[in-house]
Amino acid sequence: MTAHLRAAQPTDAGAAGAILWKYLSSTSWMPQLHTGAETISFCGLMIDRGWVTVATVNDRIEGFIARDKTEIHALYLNRKVVGKGIGKQLLNDAKKRSEVLDLWAFQFNTGAQRFYLRQGFVETERTDGSGNDENLPDIHYVWTRKAKRK
Repeated sequence: MTAHLRAAQPTDAGAAGAILWKYLSSTSWMPQLHTGAETISFCGLMIDRGWVTVATVNDRIEGFIARDKTEIHALYLNRKVVGKGIGKQLLNDAKKRSEVLDLWAFQFNTGAQRFYLRQGFVETERTDGSGNDENLPDIHYVWTRKAKRK
C-alpha cells in the first residue's frame, strides 16, 4: 500500500490525535495519563511546531510521524494499515531528510523494536523508565546514514 505523504496542517490534529489516542487507550501496558482531548491538543502542538508528516490513503490520514530535527517523537498508524508499508514509507521520508535519527521505544513494545531494527536502527541504551512520563522501561535507538562507497 502506498500513501501520499505531506506536511500536516492544523486541521489534521483531530485525525492524528485519534490515531494516537486509539493506540494509547487500547494498549494494555500503557498507563492512561491523558484524555483524548489532551492527546489531540498534543498532536496540534507538534503540528504547530512543524514536526508532523501525515500519510494519507484516499485522502484519509492513516498515520503520521513527528520529528524534531534528528529526534523522532512519534510514529503511529491506524491499526488496519499496520504491516502494509506505510510506517516504512514515513520513516524512509525522514531518513532522506537527516543523516542521523534517534528515538525511544518502550521495552514492552516488541513490535516497534522489531520494526526499528529491520529499518537499520541500532539499540544504544536501555533504561528503567524513570526518565519518561509513563515510568516504563525504554530503549534508545539510533539510525545513521552509511557513507556511499565509491
